Amino acid sequence: MSNQEVEVLIVGAGQAGIAMSEHLGAKDIPHLVLERDRVAERWRSWRWDSLVANGPAWHDRFPGQEFDTDPDGFPTKEEVADYLVSYADRIDAPIRTGVDVTSVRKINGKPGFRVDTSEGTIDARYVVAATGAFQKPIIPPVVPETAGLHQIHSSGYHNPQQLPDGAVLVVGAGSSGVQIADELRQAGRRVYLAVGPHDRPPRSYRGRDFCWWLGVLGKWDLAAPPLGAEHVTIAVSGAHGGHTVDFRELAGTGVTLTGLAGPFVDGVMHFADDLRTNIDNGDANYLSMLDEADAYVIRNGLDLPEEPQAREFLPDPDCLSNPLRELDLDAAGVTSIIWATGFAFDYGWLQVDAFDERGKPVHQRGVSTEPGIYFLGLPWQSRRGSSFIWGVWHDAKYLADQIAIQRGYLTYDAPALAER
Repeated sequence: MSNQEVEVLIVGAGQAGIAMSEHLGAKDIPHLVLERDRVAERWRSWRWDSLVANGPAWHDRFPGQEFDTDPDGFPTKEEVADYLVSYADRIDAPIRTGVDVTSVRKINGKPGFRVDTSEGTIDARYVVAATGAFQKPIIPPVVPETAGLHQIHSSGYHNPQQLPDGAVLVVGAGSSGVQIADELRQAGRRVYLAVGPHDRPPRSYRGRDFCWWLGVLGKWDLAAPPLGAEHVTIAVSGAHGGHTVDFRELAGTGVTLTGLAGPFVDGVMHFADDLRTNIDNGDANYLSMLDEADAYVIRNGLDLPEEPQAREFLPDPDCLSNPLRELDLDAAGVTSIIWATGFAFDYGWLQVDAFDERGKPVHQRGVSTEPGIYFLGLPWQSRRGSSFIWGVWHDAKYLADQIAIQRGYLTYDAPALAER
């Protein structure tokens, strides 16, 4: 692949890169997709063994192909990966796997970018960074390695058997943290779950999935998160056939809830005094969704069954009424910490003027401030749904249109001034 030229180079062959390839192919725009691992590798190796999709198969898919499974079910991680591989094959996406992109720099004096890879150099007129936002696992520098605890990020967790014997502290109450905590509890582990601010939508209500309600209520198309909710996680699950996350129920099964994890001092983990606030705010978010759904049913005269029991909460568990403020991990038998604390951007290979001082992409719907550089797969790239399979497909279509427009400008042959 040494010294190759290509019109558009797409970096990453996950759902974003595949969607981008489809739309460029439909416009007959020459392109190449490079992937350091296998196609859709992170669905296979960066998720735990029992993971299923958080959206039903009928909803979170590309428009041109259905999952080969129950439309109302939640595909396993392997089914999602196989779906993406099948889709890439069907559209004949020009993907090269096992190729690592090490740097992208602007070429001085002419359009395009010089791309260094593990297999040579490519000159590309346009570059699409389709690596998404989940690139660099975040483990807060709270507990030192010298503490003698087994610490991993949720992306490195696969099953309970990989952990040493003993209790487990799971930090983070989004979808990953809740599901991992529940799995560990079912495996017989003593589990502590640090719960921070979160949204807690119903998995389903009045016979319709949460994804359906977000659609008819126009929430998938929100252009930005509500003020103050930019970093709030969402506690929703497709596990066990799909169910509403209920922290009181989880505590009732034996998981000890705590507030937000704080400092670690002399073997003791300290927790913020915010568990009640976080649970109450999550309940309020849940109830507001039910209120909006009820109002929609009445306004549109829909024949959907009422579900009054959805508003009934279990009694508060003791860990909520009398929350722990500190935990001596050794005395409690905690041998492992799983950090379900999200991811950071990692665009060190993209050495162009398209980032702010925090390393965050500067863009408008994926069109960066560096002409010719595009981003795809970012949360809230154009709307709430941008991080999902169907959402990234629509964002890719927009970027393909923008690239086509720029190609039109570059091919314009203006008449010589002397001939006017």
